[in-house]
Amino acid sequence: MKAFLLIALVYRLAAMIMNHFLWLLPLRSDGNLFHWNHLMKGDKLVLHRSKRDWMWRQFFLSEEYTGSNYQYVGKLRSDKDRGDGTARYVLSGEGAGTIFRIDEKSGDLHATQRLDREEKASYTLQAQAFNKITGLPLEPATEFIVKIHDINDNEPKFTKAVYTASVPEMSDIGTFVIEVNATDADDATYGNSAKLVYSILQGQPYFSVEPETGIVRIALSNMDREVRKEYQVVIQAKDMAGQMGGLSGTTMVNVTLTDVNDSPPRFAYSSYHLSTYESAEIGSTVGRIKANDGDEGENAEMKYRIVDGDGKEYLDIITDETTQEGVMVIKKKLDYESKRVYTVKVEVTNTHQDPSFSDLGPFLDTAIVKVTAKDVDEPPVFSRPQYVFEVNEDTPKGIAVGTIAAWDPDATHYPIQYAIDQHTDPERLYHIDPKNGSITILKSLDREVSKWHNISVLASEINNPHQRSRVPVLIKVLDVNDNAPEFAMIYETFVCENVKAGQLIQTISAIDTDDPLVGHKFVFTLSSMNPNFTIFDNEDNTARILTRRSGFNRREMSVYYLPVVISDSDYPIQSSTSTLTIRVCSCDATGNMRSCSVDALLLSAGLSTGALVAILLCILILLMIVVLFSALKKQRRKEPLIISKEDVRDNVVSYNDEGGGEEDTQAFDIGTLRHPEVIESNKLRRDIIPEMLFPYHRPSPMKECADVRDFIISRLQENDTDPFTPPYDSLATYAYEGNGSIAESLSSLESSVTEGDHEYDYLSNWGPQFKKLADMYIGKDTGVAN
Repeated sequence: MKAFLLIALVYRLAAMIMNHFLWLLPLRSDGNLFHWNHLMKGDKLVLHRSKRDWMWRQFFLSEEYTGSNYQYVGKLRSDKDRGDGTARYVLSGEGAGTIFRIDEKSGDLHATQRLDREEKASYTLQAQAFNKITGLPLEPATEFIVKIHDINDNEPKFTKAVYTASVPEMSDIGTFVIEVNATDADDATYGNSAKLVYSILQGQPYFSVEPETGIVRIALSNMDREVRKEYQVVIQAKDMAGQMGGLSGTTMVNVTLTDVNDSPPRFAYSSYHLSTYESAEIGSTVGRIKANDGDEGENAEMKYRIVDGDGKEYLDIITDETTQEGVMVIKKKLDYESKRVYTVKVEVTNTHQDPSFSDLGPFLDTAIVKVTAKDVDEPPVFSRPQYVFEVNEDTPKGIAVGTIAAWDPDATHYPIQYAIDQHTDPERLYHIDPKNGSITILKSLDREVSKWHNISVLASEINNPHQRSRVPVLIKVLDVNDNAPEFAMIYETFVCENVKAGQLIQTISAIDTDDPLVGHKFVFTLSSMNPNFTIFDNEDNTARILTRRSGFNRREMSVYYLPVVISDSDYPIQSSTSTLTIRVCSCDATGNMRSCSVDALLLSAGLSTGALVAILLCILILLMIVVLFSALKKQRRKEPLIISKEDVRDNVVSYNDEGGGEEDTQAFDIGTLRHPEVIESNKLRRDIIPEMLFPYHRPSPMKECADVRDFIISRLQENDTDPFTPPYDSLATYAYEGNGSIAESLSSLESSVTEGDHEYDYLSNWGPQFKKLADMYIGKDTGVAN
């Protein structure tokens, strides 16, 4: 190799020397010049002959000259030059006078600058010889070329400083990865300065590169992304066909292994232990488990399912698509008392499997999950989800309707007590025994008022009343024949004066609020023999009223009352007497009524219509006078709310303005409060006297109070501790009011704005003292809502 390089250098040096001494070549008589053309054939230099009038045709000049003097190019000499100094050489063309300079006497050509072949490979110049004396050209101008001889002064450069590539993991050897490309600015047609060879400096043994093309390929099989995902490969391009002394350039190739589904999911443990309270609701989460899958993206998507186990009926598992976890949830309520541990076998599989990697093993895994149920204090459990009882409406009070059964599901088995939710039985129709759960009747039932009674029964543990359950109890009231039939409607019956005997004047029917199983069957009869009318039962729950005679006269009798007895066919038989009112009217020949009103009778007595109107107006005026007189008399009798300063009662006094409480003593004499002995203790309150629910309780004599505050506190304690004080519909104020009071203003001027929003259901829970007040306000609130 060293010998070859030495020979090459010798040849190159010889070529340079020939360029500089081209003018020494012998001339032929025809002016032809033999010169060097630097082509090598084997180990010989081949000479070519050019026919020119000048001694030159082209020159070669090495690039990147580093000498201190001008670089000699060659000598220009015309065959017209006699050598007596009369010839002058002139240079023109590319770079003449700047890059190239010629000695006009001798014709020597020099390069004045350092040239770069990569910037410009050749220069075209023109040379001409003139006679110095006459100034005339000795011959026409001749063109020649100066070529820049290339040297290896440019290293290879890649098109990218960093390449990025990706290839699937587990690829076979020789799989294409990427192709890199480098260029060399040197002359590719001369020597090996631009002949590149690629090699890999970093990345073995995983990758290889083709020396001539720069194609990077996989060099190692079974490259696993889960073991190593990214690789950095350094590629070198070297000129001079890779020989020693050549220039080189490098680039980086970042190779990423893309994922394939070659990793099956695997549980980290063979068994998992979870726990939850037995009170957990259906659908609630017990815990999470996760299998590991080294793949990514859709290749790592998994699906969980329960395949076996005694807890399969109670537990279920769903897949969290975001975290790829198996979420264990409650499928059926757990019971600590019946089963403590629930075991299931969970299987996990990949949702997207690649058949080409099936030889790596089954892409699934299993694990055992044990769920422990933790005990909680559970409320009582009823024997049924709801109870339905039937009772006859005539069942006496105190008779049992049915029995409710409940028990404590916990291991402690605490005793159970029962109660009826009073909100579901506002009429207090039923009672339940708190110990045995027997429901009895407190009041008489009426099916015609309500056919069903829906109540709720509460069962609670005696040791822990907060543990309470509720069950609906439906009581159906069965019908008993306790209602007699009656007319279906109010009949307006009339008979014509000219009626004939046996003529139909009315068809009647009946209704019965009872509900027999077979259906109603009514029997119609007259309570006694009637000479004017008779009844005929149609046996279809209707009857016909017929006349027994003809020739009725309304002047003699304008109205007849016919008692009709209606009986049912149930047991016991119920019957009632309904009276049919029959008016006698004037009719035409066809039986159509013409008149049977009161004024007609009066007219027959000789009174006109105007007289009747006058009588009615007089009666109306007298009634208005009596009402007005009564109202005025009542207003005079009305006593003032407060007769004197001594009459101090707990009443609400309305003023037109609002005072300052105790700070305002003009509207109320505060001195009265300082002398409680002036109060007449035996006087009853006269503002509102409710019906007495309790016997009158006389307050104890008041102690001497030196201060108003002590007096108020004493009165407050007395009223709070007195169980016989009825809830008067009045306001008792026992606190300071005004600017100095912590209660601030107690005015009720704005209370009417929000009064409609008040709820008074809580008054029913305050005891018998507030029963009257509760009935008044709760009833009022219910009426407004309706």
